[in-house]
Amino acid sequence: MTMGSPAATRPLPALDEADTGPFWRACGEHRLTYQRTATGEVVFYPRQGAGVETHESAGLGTIYTYTVVRQHGHPFFRAHAPYVVAYVDLDEGFRILAEVDSDPDAVRIGQRVQVAWEDHDGVAVPIFRAVS
Repeated sequence: MTMGSPAATRPLPALDEADTGPFWRACGEHRLTYQRTATGEVVFYPRQGAGVETHESAGLGTIYTYTVVRQHGHPFFRAHAPYVVAYVDLDEGFRILAEVDSDPDAVRIGQRVQVAWEDHDGVAVPIFRAVS
């Protein structure tokens, strides 16, 4: 990056995408949502369809597995490295891939985490932080 150039911004999702738009609009309100079928089966990633009902997660979960990203080609992520990306098993029964806002050396499999929000213009990205 050259002196005086604006900081790179995080790539953001499209809010008008048919399947995931409602999920991302809920994130903009700091609500982490998932779906259940009429038989109680958890559905995530969100999708349109008959027989699914949207529910709100409490945002508490456990790190299933993770990796530390030390290099990235995109300017936002390159400036952000090193950072942790993890699969988080939410207490409601779904798994989400998300960033964990923590020192990479402090992250552990089985660690309890809670959703937090990285706010951007019109949308918020769910990230996770260790539960104290």
